[in-house]
Amino acid sequence: MSLSEMKADREAIVGSINGDSRFLSRITSIGITPGCRIRVMRNDKNRPMLVYSRDTMIALNRKECMGIEVEEVQQ
Repeated sequence: MSLSEMKADREAIVGSINGDSRFLSRITSIGITPGCRIRVMRNDKNRPMLVYSRDTMIALNRKECMGIEVEEVQQ
């Protein structure tokens, strides 16, 4: 599933990141890489998603989230 489909207060492992080279460079430079664990803090419609990864809070727009494939971790 894409990151944009995740609900708040859920954790996931990044499986793959799809997009152009500029997008890939930006996302990996802020620490979101395949295999890393992320927690969705907020996913409100029409607003940026807030995720927590590697001790950092990150805001991502919806288009960016659609290019990040994740696998939800069962809690």
